Amino acid sequence: MSTILNAFVVKHFIRKFKQLKQLSIVLITAFTFGGIFAVGQASAAQYSPSFKDTEIVEFVTIVGKNLKKTMIVDPNVRGKVNVRSYDLLSEEQYYQFFLNVLDVYGFSAVPMDNNIIKIIRNKDAKTSSIPVIDSDGNIVGDEMVTRIVEVKNVTVRELVPLLRQLSDQAGGGNVTNYDPANVIMLTGTAATVNRLVKIIERVDRAGDQAVEIIKLKYASAGEMVRIIESMNKPTSGKAREAEFLIPKLVADDRSNSVIVSGESQARERVVHLIKRLDSELETSGNTRVYYLKYSKAQDLVKVLQGVSKTIASEGTANTRAKTKSKTDTSIEAHESTNTLVITGQPDMMRSLEEVIRQLDVPRAQVHIEAIIVEVFETDGAQLGVQWYSEQGGFTQFNNGTAPISSIAGAAEAAQSKKGDYVPAEYNSDNVLIKEGFYQNDTEGDYTLLAQVLGSVSGGMFGIMKNDWGAIVQAVSSDTDSNILATPSITTLDNEEAYFLVGAEVPIITGSQTGSNNANPFQTVERQEVGIKLLVKPQINEGDGVQLTIEQEVSSVSGATGVDISINKREIKTTVMIESGQTVILGGLIDEDVQESVQKVPLLGDIPLLGHLFKSTATSTRKRNLMVFLRPTIITDASTMDNMAKEKYNFIRAEQLRKQEEGLSLMSDENLPILPQWNDKLVLPPTFDDYQESIKAKKAGAATQTLIDQTSLQEKID
Repeated sequence: MSTILNAFVVKHFIRKFKQLKQLSIVLITAFTFGGIFAVGQASAAQYSPSFKDTEIVEFVTIVGKNLKKTMIVDPNVRGKVNVRSYDLLSEEQYYQFFLNVLDVYGFSAVPMDNNIIKIIRNKDAKTSSIPVIDSDGNIVGDEMVTRIVEVKNVTVRELVPLLRQLSDQAGGGNVTNYDPANVIMLTGTAATVNRLVKIIERVDRAGDQAVEIIKLKYASAGEMVRIIESMNKPTSGKAREAEFLIPKLVADDRSNSVIVSGESQARERVVHLIKRLDSELETSGNTRVYYLKYSKAQDLVKVLQGVSKTIASEGTANTRAKTKSKTDTSIEAHESTNTLVITGQPDMMRSLEEVIRQLDVPRAQVHIEAIIVEVFETDGAQLGVQWYSEQGGFTQFNNGTAPISSIAGAAEAAQSKKGDYVPAEYNSDNVLIKEGFYQNDTEGDYTLLAQVLGSVSGGMFGIMKNDWGAIVQAVSSDTDSNILATPSITTLDNEEAYFLVGAEVPIITGSQTGSNNANPFQTVERQEVGIKLLVKPQINEGDGVQLTIEQEVSSVSGATGVDISINKREIKTTVMIESGQTVILGGLIDEDVQESVQKVPLLGDIPLLGHLFKSTATSTRKRNLMVFLRPTIITDASTMDNMAKEKYNFIRAEQLRKQEEGLSLMSDENLPILPQWNDKLVLPPTFDDYQESIKAKKAGAATQTLIDQTSLQEKID
């Protein structure tokens, strides 16, 4: 009994001890929090936070109470906080301490209006109403913000992938770009955003590539650019310099200037070199060879000779040039290398070099596309009835019908006729000596009938009863044609170009016969028939193009009593149009309705029955003809390449479509197919390459044969 009582006392003592222990922990915690509050109440600007195994919700509540803020905690915010500060913190420091703790545990505070702060997860903060700050914003620490940074010298599309590696993408950080405005939008804590902004500013400053223009006095801009670019080319075995450190140079031949852009130090180095090279030549006479890039040497010789004579005449009148005449200037052209060889005084050389520089410039090209559309429709109907009587009289009409008299005459000529009968001969004893016979028969002539029936179109049938007959002829015609031609041509500025797709048709221009019409002699001239385009473009300032155009569409329509007849539509005009726009050069829209009626008077006017005594022919014709033109100025190789690629792929697409449809009576392998477009010209293999390929094929065939024989022998074994 005493043992049981002792056990009961021990358990009771242990229970009381645990209660006292829990009470002491509560008192210690209360004293700790009370110390925080007390310090906060004693000094409104100082806090000494200390939390151990405190629920984060309770931590947020305590901070909100101290800062007098209303805290709204997301249900997903869970966990315990272990943090202690041994320093006294001001209210601002205390709030930053609060934000630091939340950021470490993966949460963020989003301030709202009316003194409210929302506590949410970091990954949800970037879609909340976090503040958007400017460059003058002073927000620091771990407060979630959004900032828009304008980039001036670097493409944001290339910069954003690098910044994303430095931002907290897994948390609340986000980096996006807007290409049209070249801006970057940053979202994250203020400390992270400020760090990314500093990185952007330094990269943007390094990408600043200003432009400087150096006007040359003595040297040639094109030659200067060639020299400096050859210096910047990497040598073999040497690592290539960073791309942004290599300045870009462009020669402006019109003003003899060099345009330099790039990084500031590299740009200054090149500018210093250009100024040192741009020095005056010696005053003694010399000879120089000018390699022309765009102009013809023969064409410039006359111009330069005239310029040198003018300069020489002006120099002779000048007292400073009387000691030596300047008419000794020699200008020659070397056609094989397209160069100019000039010998003269230095000042004369500089003047002529300036003229050459301004004349030897690239000339733009113009691509002209003409679109010719012609729609032609004709409809016709004919109905006629002709009567005849063997006793005499007939009705005849010839407005599209075969005349009945021609048909009757042709039928009569086509009939065969027997010759006269010669009676038999007898002697006095009435014995037959010679039998009777008919003379030679006359064969019918079908030539006239063939001519008459050959002119008949439609249906024709005849009715004959006793001495009366009738011929009825009816025909309906319908013709539709749709012609679409798109000739195109490319030519240099101020150069005439000619385009023809058609044939040369012989036309008799004269004839002469000798005595007794013997040895006839004819003179024949060949005339071009088809689609012709003659154009001369002149590029004006801006994108305007002046075109002198001769457009012709011709075709052979048929033969006449003298020679053949040719249909011809021709336009000669001069127009002004912007590059890439379409202008209509000319057009024709006409409609023609004709009706012809031939009838017997009075009888042809009887309703309904009158059609038996008349012939009616009706025709309608509609024609729509339009000619359009579109010039396109070509100033660079890429534009020309794109146009050529487009035309090439169009032809190849037509061939592929035909291959899909196939041939009805032949193998589809006979259809030609262009290879795929390739910017580089692919030449056929050389003879040596062909021989190597043949050897490789033979070696491969021999190897395969050996393998087959070995495999067969293994099976036999």
